[in-house]
Amino acid sequence: MSDRDLIAECSQIIYDGFIRYNNYFHRMTRRARKRFEQRDWKGHQQDIVDRIDLYEKSVRRIVLALRQTLGERVKEEELWHDIRSYFGDRLNEVPDNDFIKTFFNSTTRRIFGTEGIDAGIEFVSSGPSYDLRLIMSLNIRHYPYWLSLQKIFETILNDFSFRVPYDDLDTNAKRVAKDIASYSKFHFEDDAEYLRFEFIDTLFYQAARAYLVGKMIMKDSEVPIVIAFKNEHGGISVDAVFLDTKEISLIFGYTRSYYFADPNSVIGAVHFLKSMLPNKPIDELYTVLGRLRQGKTERHRTFTGHLNNTKDKFVHADGDTGLVMIVFTLPSYNLVFKIIRDKFGYPKTVSRKQVIGKYKLVSKHDRAGRLIDTQEFLNLKLPVNRFSKELLNELLDGATESVRREEKALILKHVYIERRVRPLNLYINECSYEEAVSAVIDYGQAIKDLAKTNIFCGDLLLKNFGVTQHSRVIFYDYDEVALVTECNFRDIPEASDFEDEMLADIWYYVGEHDIFPEEFIKFLSMNNQLKSEFMKYHQDLLTSEYWREVQRQHIMGEVSLVVPYTSAISNLKTIN
Repeated sequence: MSDRDLIAECSQIIYDGFIRYNNYFHRMTRRARKRFEQRDWKGHQQDIVDRIDLYEKSVRRIVLALRQTLGERVKEEELWHDIRSYFGDRLNEVPDNDFIKTFFNSTTRRIFGTEGIDAGIEFVSSGPSYDLRLIMSLNIRHYPYWLSLQKIFETILNDFSFRVPYDDLDTNAKRVAKDIASYSKFHFEDDAEYLRFEFIDTLFYQAARAYLVGKMIMKDSEVPIVIAFKNEHGGISVDAVFLDTKEISLIFGYTRSYYFADPNSVIGAVHFLKSMLPNKPIDELYTVLGRLRQGKTERHRTFTGHLNNTKDKFVHADGDTGLVMIVFTLPSYNLVFKIIRDKFGYPKTVSRKQVIGKYKLVSKHDRAGRLIDTQEFLNLKLPVNRFSKELLNELLDGATESVRREEKALILKHVYIERRVRPLNLYINECSYEEAVSAVIDYGQAIKDLAKTNIFCGDLLLKNFGVTQHSRVIFYDYDEVALVTECNFRDIPEASDFEDEMLADIWYYVGEHDIFPEEFIKFLSMNNQLKSEFMKYHQDLLTSEYWREVQRQHIMGEVSLVVPYTSAISNLKTIN
């Protein structure tokens, strides 16, 4: 086979591999509608796992095929430079070609173990696509407003109907109309005019909710609108209407599970969402739509651009020093970087392999608005002169399995990157008393929400929880997370005599998976007033009965639905 034929053959292997991956991705995504209509929440959770695994499995399959095709030439850089050029020339007019180029990069990085970026064999993103043809090609349904909000939403709900009927179409249309009218009365002048409503021509599915995403076009402004649907025994109904940018930002936030949505143009959908949420990073929008690798590509590009245009140095992140992770940040950017230590401080007993396993567990789990999305990067290359001396010394001394220094660069062989939030233990000492009370109550609710998804946080210290810019408490330290079903929740046995009680150590046996909820009070490192407020709402967390009941529900196959938006925060239902 000539070199030209070999180049064409390898290009086709990669392209065909992407098409196969993408077809499976769309098939899984489209299945979300059926899952929602049939109330198959377990099936939806499995689809989350399978769709995340799909990309890595697809890349591995293509790499194997390329190794077999190229043989000893598989790492010949000049040949791969020609493959990249040949491949790229044929993608210029292909819709969503950024995804195909990212897939190409994933194969070369797996073959070469690339550190940093190799522009000779990779496609280097110059920024998110602004191809107007692709953006404008997004299918949008337009509904001009004439006289009645109720009538227009009767039409809209009919157009976006399901195979399962609405419990009452008129009532649901009235609900939407009432919420819009109330919002308009509060935010607009009396003579404000509705011109039309526009919605992306696909529903967005996540956990046990379906979302209709669009805009309310006024004469002088635009307002984002998201309608959430639930499916209960009586049929499908509107659960909530969101017109506030803050609430909509939470719905598409970095603590939520990835959406299942199938727009005809992903780039178009991302730009539509960006126009609704201008402060939302573009990488997060790709990620929440399930395009995780494109999200990583955009995050890396954006951060690299920021790094090249700033001068501040990486420093230790605020908060208590981690026993498992070295955590650092660039003060001018809202990300944190987490590097696994070579040795863990007492009393941590987990291994490096187990920590990596915990992060993988979380990446495929329902985050319920309470777990921060973490991206795993390999061989990230950063300029060594941008690290503070103290941080650099700690990384080189205490994380040699994850970090390597070159002359002018620090290679982060393995690093987790996530959004920066304020540690809860710091937050409650900086904010007002009312804000602190709200935070500690939400801290307890976060633990309960995660328990309903079969996650036990493990280490409940306040330092392992953070407060987002929207004042929501989330959990971000995953080295001790476990499934509730794997734990053995016990009461502390009564001492047999006074001598037992006086022992310096405990007098009873503790197994590897034993948990004693009565001891949780030790983790509540807050003043007595805040502790009293916490106990008003969450004293049950300190009883083994509460945890065994949650565990029983999971073992019996009952699915607890956590609706992580404000207007339905108390609407937690258990479905058999």
